Amino acid sequence: MSKRVSFQHSRRPSLSRVRGAVVAAGLGTSMVLGAGAAFAAGTAGAPHTASLISNGTADSVAAQAAAQGKAAKAAKAERAAAEKAAAKKTAAWRIPVAHYALSASFGNDGSRWAHKHSGQDFAVPVGTKVEAAHGGTVVKAGPNGGGDGPAYGNAVVIRHGNGTYSQYAHLSKIDVRIGQTVKAGQKIALSGNTGNSSGPHLHFEIRTTPNYGSAINPVSFLYKQGVTV
Repeated sequence: MSKRVSFQHSRRPSLSRVRGAVVAAGLGTSMVLGAGAAFAAGTAGAPHTASLISNGTADSVAAQAAAQGKAAKAAKAERAAAEKAAAKKTAAWRIPVAHYALSASFGNDGSRWAHKHSGQDFAVPVGTKVEAAHGGTVVKAGPNGGGDGPAYGNAVVIRHGNGTYSQYAHLSKIDVRIGQTVKAGQKIALSGNTGNSSGPHLHFEIRTTPNYGSAINPVSFLYKQGVTV
C-alpha cells in the first residue's frame, strides 16, 4: 500500500510538468505564430507603400527638373534676345550729331560749291561731338579733306561693311586715325568751321567709294536704314 501511494505521488508531478510544458509550448507557438502573422501582414503591405512613396518622389523630382529646364530655356532665350537687340542697336545706323538744325541739303545749288551740294549739313556749335554713323574702318583722316581737297577742311572717311562710306567734314579736331576700327556711335571728332565753310556745322556724306564725286543722298539713305533726320 505504501508503495502504491509512493508511486502515485511520484507520477503526479510528472503529469503536471507535462501539462505545463504542453501549455507553455502552445502559448509559445501562438505567440510565435501571431508575431509571424503580424510580420507577414506588415511585409505584405510594405512593397505597396514603398512603391507609392517611390513613385511620388520620382514624380516630384521629374516635375521639378522639368520646371527648372523650362526656366533655364526661357532665361537662355531672354539672354539671346537681349544680346541680339544690343548687337542690332550697336550695328544700327544713326545721325552723327545731336541737337542740330538742318542747313544745306543734298543737291542744293550755291556759291559755296563748285557743283551741287554733295551732302547734308548739320548746323551745330564748334566742338560738338561727332559720332560714327555706322561701324567700320577709318580710311581717311586729316586736313585738306583727308585728301579730298581743301574745301572740306579737316575730314574723316569711314568704310562700312555694306560697301558704303561715310564722310565727316569741317571738323575742328580729329580723334581717329587711318586703319582704326570704330563702332556706331563712337566719338570720332569735334565739329568745326574749317575749310570752305560759312559757319560752324558738320558736313556729312554717304558715298559709294571713299573719294569725292561718289556721294548719294544721305538723308534718303539713312531713311532706308530706319533713321529719320
